[in-house]
Amino acid sequence: MNHKQAIKHNIFNIISQSAEELGVESYVIGGFVRDYLLERGTAKDIDIVAVGSGIELAEQVSKNLPNQPKVQIFKTYGTAMLRYDDIEIEFVGARKESYNEDSRNPIVENGSLEDDQNRRDFTINALAISLNKSNFGELLDPFNGISDLDKGIIRTPLDPDITYSDDPLRMMRAIRFATQLNFKIEEASLKAITDIKDRIKIITEERIVVELNKILESKTPSIGFILLEQTGLLYYILPELTALKGIDEIEGQKHKDNFYHTLEVVDNIAPTTNNLWLRWAALLHDIGKAPTKKFHQKIGWTFHGHEFVGSKMVYKLFKRLKMPLNDKMKFVQKMVFMSSRPIVLATDVTDAAVRRLVFDAGDYVDDLMTLCEADITTKNLKKFNKYHNNFKLVRDKIIEVEERDQVRNFQPPVTGEEIMKAFNLKPSKEIGIIKEAIKEAILEGDIPNEYEAAFKLMVDKGIALGLKTSK
Repeated sequence: MNHKQAIKHNIFNIISQSAEELGVESYVIGGFVRDYLLERGTAKDIDIVAVGSGIELAEQVSKNLPNQPKVQIFKTYGTAMLRYDDIEIEFVGARKESYNEDSRNPIVENGSLEDDQNRRDFTINALAISLNKSNFGELLDPFNGISDLDKGIIRTPLDPDITYSDDPLRMMRAIRFATQLNFKIEEASLKAITDIKDRIKIITEERIVVELNKILESKTPSIGFILLEQTGLLYYILPELTALKGIDEIEGQKHKDNFYHTLEVVDNIAPTTNNLWLRWAALLHDIGKAPTKKFHQKIGWTFHGHEFVGSKMVYKLFKRLKMPLNDKMKFVQKMVFMSSRPIVLATDVTDAAVRRLVFDAGDYVDDLMTLCEADITTKNLKKFNKYHNNFKLVRDKIIEVEERDQVRNFQPPVTGEEIMKAFNLKPSKEIGIIKEAIKEAILEGDIPNEYEAAFKLMVDKGIALGLKTSK
């Protein structure tokens, strides 16, 4: 079957012409072909295989393009890349690979197209379309990848034990593709992953996180995390999550399974935000529950302080996985730390409590509310509607309080310098006490967030502290 429609963009004609000039064969392979056949839209990344030098082909293509784009060469991997018309094109020479047990970096030899397809991770990624003039547009499918696409199956071209052991990152990729495409991992493949799960330890944290992020960015992230747990990979990657699994019962009192609850929260938040870090917050919002779980005869199971403990665990987790320890990590920490605040607030929506929530959450108050709404996983429709209605009241009150009191990221209207001047003070603890009193009074609604009221309170508080105003 011919698929010229897939390669109608002018770049494919230029690659074909360039390959002919060099006397090499060329093919488009991998994700571009897969996504075309799945009708997932036009890919912006194209992988080209040359039966010969991929670097030379990239350089020839650049010469034949109008703007002669710069070719980036990665000699270690024998690959080259250029950008054209918002498309990123990577060129590689066809190769066969062999592996050492303690590394996922292969020993590479030149090979045929068949060798190159054999080394691909999955049948659906081994599909190639010819760019050669003799059979331009012809699909080459040596492993029945089309059939696997139709059936929604993730399967390795060769023995899965060998495929996954050679490059254990493929275990993560199998689960990631199953999540993104809503495909099933073939039984032998799933067993192989489970059997050699500990091989994941030779993979760098950075590469694991790339796959975790792609799972989290999927439409239904729980598919991936359930597979990670079922295969045993999750224990090696995020033991904080596997620790949440299971239900304990004492004297007839149970708690919910916090692992599966967490996955429901992540699935709930997925349609509402493209913010990857808010999705991470949803994934980690209850990790403090495992270390804080206690049973009390009178009140049952408790998780006191799990938000505080969880926020501390976020830092350790990010550090271990070599994730960013910057404002992104701090955002996740803040969301985890404050994750119960709106829930408590929803039962009694007072102006003072809302002012405090807005002040403490700052620019993240909307994200926090989104997280808390996703946290409603009850199957009781009456309770579900009640909780959502309560959160709507909180959101409405946030808008009302913000418009009136402007407390988001606010600084007390009277500065430290003004306090020092008013009482002829040098830097001292009294300045902090007065500033805190003004802040508390505004948040409690005792005074408006205005300069005159704050200045009057400053004077009164200073006198109460035994300070004398400067004349």
